[in-house]
Order: sequence, then C-alpha cells, then structure tokens
Amino acid sequence: MATVDQEAPLRIGSHSLRSRLIVGTGRYESLERMRDSLDLSGADCVTVAVRRERLYDGAGKNLLDFLDLARYTLLPNTAGCYTVVDAVRCARLGREILRDLDNPGADWVKLEVLGDSKSLLPDPVATLEATEKLVADGFQVLCYTSDDPVIARRLKAAGAAAVMPAGSPIGSGQGVLNPNNIRIILEYLKDGDPLYPVIIDAGVGTASDVAFAMELGVDAVLLNTAIAHARDPLAMSRAMRLACDAGRLAYLAGRIPKRLYATASSPVDGQIESRPRWAP
Repeated sequence: MATVDQEAPLRIGSHSLRSRLIVGTGRYESLERMRDSLDLSGADCVTVAVRRERLYDGAGKNLLDFLDLARYTLLPNTAGCYTVVDAVRCARLGREILRDLDNPGADWVKLEVLGDSKSLLPDPVATLEATEKLVADGFQVLCYTSDDPVIARRLKAAGAAAVMPAGSPIGSGQGVLNPNNIRIILEYLKDGDPLYPVIIDAGVGTASDVAFAMELGVDAVLLNTAIAHARDPLAMSRAMRLACDAGRLAYLAGRIPKRLYATASSPVDGQIESRPRWAP
C-alpha cells in the first residue's frame, strides 16, 4: 500500500498537484498574512477570485504581487457570480489574466454559480449550463456544487474535470454534514474511473474536518475561511496540512470495521480469536 509520500501526484485534467490541500487567497487580514499562511499550508495550488476589484486590497496592493508564481499554480474562480453569463465572462477574464502572467492555470477554472447571496448555495441548473459552455470553450472545469449525487453525475457527464461537492455552506465551519451523500458521489463518479477527482469544497472549520473528509476517500480538500479567519492563521495552516496528510494516509491504510461489542487486542496465548456471527 502506497504512503502519502509515495503516491503519484493528484491529476486534475492536465494538471498535477503534489499537495491534496488547495487553499484560497481571500478574507485574510493582510496580504502578508495570506502569503505566510499559504506557505505553511504546503499547497501548490491556490484559488484566486478574478473579478478585478478582488485583486487589490484597500491600500491598492495587488494580490498577485504576494504570490510566488513559480511555486503556485493559480486556480481562477468565478466566486460571486449568480448567472451563467457572469460566470462564463469571469472565467474568460481569468484566462486572459493568467495568460498574461504565463501561469499554467490559464486553461482551468473553479466554477461557482450561486443561487442566492444568503445561503451561497450553488444553483445546480445554472452550474450545469455554465459547465457545458465552458467545456465547449476549451476550459478544464472544476465544479463547485451541492452534495447531490445526481447533479454530481451530470456534471461529470458534461465534461467537468473535477466535481467539488460542498461539505457544508461556504464559510459556515460546519464540516461535512452529509457524509453518506459524499460516499454515494464517490461511488457514482469513480465507478470504472477510480482516478476521477472528487474534491470537498467549502464548509470545513478545523483540522479534524479535513481529516474526516480525506478519510471518506475524496481526493483533495479546498478551503479558505477556516485558515483566514482562524485566531492564528499560521498555526491553522500547519494543522490543515498535517490533517490532510493524516486523513489521506488513514484512508489508504484502511480503518478497522466498527463493531457493536469489544474485541480484545491481546487475547490469551493459544486462544483463537472469536468473531460475532454477523462479522465479515
């Protein structure tokens, strides 16, 4: 069984990632704090909202000046878009920005088409339509979606390079609220295609949420607020990095089955271990 260090890089379309933790660049108290947090997270892919007003802070500093473009592959996202037209336009804008920077992330996009500004839940119909348009336009599309297995399967069929179900609403910190749906999504999307990437996106609040998500068998976790709004973002960045590795390693190792009754870990010499009749 491979260890985390021995695993092949995660493939998403034509891109390869060493780290299975993808981190956002928004909501930090300063661009300096963002830069240092990203460094400690170990991520080699970071998301950037490409609407022009988000590239600059209140002091007029450009976010891109605080990102090591030789180290990070940028993943442009359509955060804040509520219509198919806006999402497609935003994706195309991101492509042109990254082409100017000669960054390899120019050909992919994290697609968000939101249903309303209160819940920030995705609009599944608009997300599917936008995916079809962007795939036809040559994008490798990573789709932020709900944890609905049916829409997840349709997004893959539409050509999405990865499906990214929400663990819980954006910024809520509630963790993975419906692990059963995530398991069904993994079954649907990986049946006959085990390397197809499924990524938890949104809602994680702390390191244990990341470890739990990875133990379910998802390929990566994308987060932002959990680090940016932590009391100590630098310490939380390290915690998230370790949790992602630990959860992945635990998944690869394979947990013991859950049982109703105790099983002695040190049986008496010569005793044959007994199992409940219902045990596998």
